[in-house]
Amino acid sequence: MKDIFFDLSVRSVKLNFLRSLLASIGIVIGVVAISSMGMLGTNMQLSVKQQLSANVNTIMISSDVVRTTSTAGVTAAAAQGIDKSTLNDIKTSVGQNDVIPIHRGNTQFTIGSTDGRGSMYGMDPNDITKFLTIDQGSNIKGANDALVGPTIASNFNMGIGSRIKIGQNCATIVRPTVRVAGILTTRGFAPDGVNSDNAIIVPDTWYTDHYGGKDVYDQVNVIVQDISKINETEAAIDKKVNQHTQTVRIQDASSRLSSISSTLGTITTFILAIGSISLVVAAVSIFNVMMMSVNERVQEIGILLSIGTEKGEVRRMFLYEAFILGVIGAGVGGLGSLVIGYSVVSAMIGNTTYFFMPESILYVPYGMIIGIVVCLVSGLYPAWKASNMDPIDALRAE
Repeated sequence: MKDIFFDLSVRSVKLNFLRSLLASIGIVIGVVAISSMGMLGTNMQLSVKQQLSANVNTIMISSDVVRTTSTAGVTAAAAQGIDKSTLNDIKTSVGQNDVIPIHRGNTQFTIGSTDGRGSMYGMDPNDITKFLTIDQGSNIKGANDALVGPTIASNFNMGIGSRIKIGQNCATIVRPTVRVAGILTTRGFAPDGVNSDNAIIVPDTWYTDHYGGKDVYDQVNVIVQDISKINETEAAIDKKVNQHTQTVRIQDASSRLSSISSTLGTITTFILAIGSISLVVAAVSIFNVMMMSVNERVQEIGILLSIGTEKGEVRRMFLYEAFILGVIGAGVGGLGSLVIGYSVVSAMIGNTTYFFMPESILYVPYGMIIGIVVCLVSGLYPAWKASNMDPIDALRAE
């Protein structure tokens, strides 16, 4: 059955089309802001989780290490670290799982005539391919070979055979040089503490020959073959190494994953809160339009009430109008969210793999529903005011 009050609402929107359109633009902006920011936050979480999940079987063991700056501009570990005895205790406590001792620092370097800075790792070449993947070239073979991360390779236009001078650019110092044997695949943020994208990896013997720290490591990673036994392995390390005093800190990648996921969830909520501000502005705009509509139609309201129209029907007429404005704004905003959201995710994250995943795309209908609800809430008071007018006073109004 046709609802005449809905038709009256449609007529009012058409008669004041420009005003209604401008009011709906606020809803469009609000829906786009909430949906796009929600999709950005979700894609960020999914992307980071995917990167981190690849290494959740890794246990990181480290010690509070005092840092000092050595010659040639390399920041390396002082003697406080994981010594050979502690490393042997770790190896005996983890059974057949892989144990990877790592030297770690930051270094300045020069490629051609261009200076740069990045991380530097010293490892046994046989350990490298246990958790890192070489995209181009080969693993370290010679004493002066090195692997570089894809970020360094791209930024400095490097290829296999390129030479890198390690250390601070200084005319009075003869700096050691390494040859690029291979370029690693992109890894992103790694929960195991080896962020190799912007790093140079050299043999552990080369690292200690130039920067000291032989048989003293900054970090030891244990790659657990059976992920279900990771807690058991951690407990075994703790019991063996920390039995008398707290010698090392033990942390698995899965705990870091949970912590980072929680942090990203908080960031997403904050981003959504910022986007919601635009809907508050839109609500004020819709409220203003609805009040103007009530004031302009006082006599029409008086006539409807005087011929026996119920107050609920008058309220419904104005709520219909608010609903129409909400549907228009939410519909346009939903379509805009797909385009703008995709662009934002692509620009900010550089990866749209997860854009159409349910966790991400659901923010579009969520944003649309919120936009419609905001319009209805904004129309409640104007609708109530219209339905409670005195018919005689309304008919006398000019």
